[in-house]
Amino acid sequence: MTEVQHMHTETMTTPSNLEVPGAGQTSTEPAATSNPSPPEATDEPATATTLTTTNADKKVKKIIRKKRRPARPQVDPSTFKNEPPPPTGTIFNIWYNKWSGGDREDKYLSKTAAPSRCNVARDSGYTRADKIPGSYFCLFFARGLCPRGQECEYLHRLPGIHDLFNPNVDCFGRDKHSDYRDDMGGVGSFLRQNRTLYVGRIHVTDDIEEIVARHFQEWGQIDRIRVLTARGVAFVTYTNEANSQFAKEAMAHQALDHNEILNVRWATVDPNPQAQKREAHRIEEQAAEAIRRALPADYVAEIEGRDPDQKKRRKIEGSFGLQGYDAPDDVWYAKEKAALEAAADAQVLDGPEEQLMIEDAPQGESSGNASGNGENGILSNSTLAALKGYSGGGVTFTTAKKPTTTAGPLVGYGSGDDSD
Repeated sequence: MTEVQHMHTETMTTPSNLEVPGAGQTSTEPAATSNPSPPEATDEPATATTLTTTNADKKVKKIIRKKRRPARPQVDPSTFKNEPPPPTGTIFNIWYNKWSGGDREDKYLSKTAAPSRCNVARDSGYTRADKIPGSYFCLFFARGLCPRGQECEYLHRLPGIHDLFNPNVDCFGRDKHSDYRDDMGGVGSFLRQNRTLYVGRIHVTDDIEEIVARHFQEWGQIDRIRVLTARGVAFVTYTNEANSQFAKEAMAHQALDHNEILNVRWATVDPNPQAQKREAHRIEEQAAEAIRRALPADYVAEIEGRDPDQKKRRKIEGSFGLQGYDAPDDVWYAKEKAALEAAADAQVLDGPEEQLMIEDAPQGESSGNASGNGENGILSNSTLAALKGYSGGGVTFTTAKKPTTTAGPLVGYGSGDDSD
């Protein structure tokens, strides 16, 4: 390996491409200056990347720490305006977010295309909300209209399986209602976990299913897609409910591969018996998984019938000494839970058992003077015998005698009173 030395002068700079003989690689270095500025200390999140390079002689492993990318503003803050829609009637309906009571227009003809669209690969990044657990997602980021970037108080990324929220609100922090709107728009209902979106006004083509899957899989993992090609309608079901909420806002009034304006709503209950059976099975699996996490493994094995020995033990111990008595499930589980908690508390209070550094030798393993010295001394008999062997027998061991105790009445309290 050839060593390259850099001369630190004010006029000399390092070449942009420097080849090191023997390494077989080309490294690019920035130009060196006479007074390099020290790196600025920031509290931005960072990620670690492990890079392994193999040379002819040895294997070098480097850990490169790079900062996470901050969220970029999607629109110019000076041009962003958060205003209600223009008045087209006499009463503003906050539920539907539109005016009513005036001249009515065709709701399909009045739809306009969305002014922007979110690009997750380009716009996502860390914000102030990443430092606060339980933060909600940015609604304007989903629509591609957030002007704040990394200064935003909401998350600028896609929801994941670990992002769980109260059933009364959606992933954006908006309150749900007890029932859906008449047009199945809005936030949704807290009485039903809806993961399916209705997508209407799709341009009819032969590959409509592939187009819908390609555009909607940007917002999360898709469980199922059903397409009605003749009607230009698709039903997209996501694995996570938060991803369906994000996709509904992200694809509202958007276009696919043509100039159509999509109508994205919440899907109603599927009347297909197979779909209802599948949804009921999924809910049962979620409830069973919650029970598995709440109960100990022994209880779960007994309930599911995977541990026959546990049933025998319960049949014997569940009678509590009463012939013919079979304890109910709640009594048995309460007794087992109390036993587990008592064992855990005892372990916490007692602490781990301390191991002795010098232990006594087993009985019968003594010889000569070592037997007398190891009975009451610090060192064991085997240790004294080993020391005697190393010293060649020239070392003598003495045992301190215990002070003799006088038997008889308790006297000598040190009192000067002769009456004692």
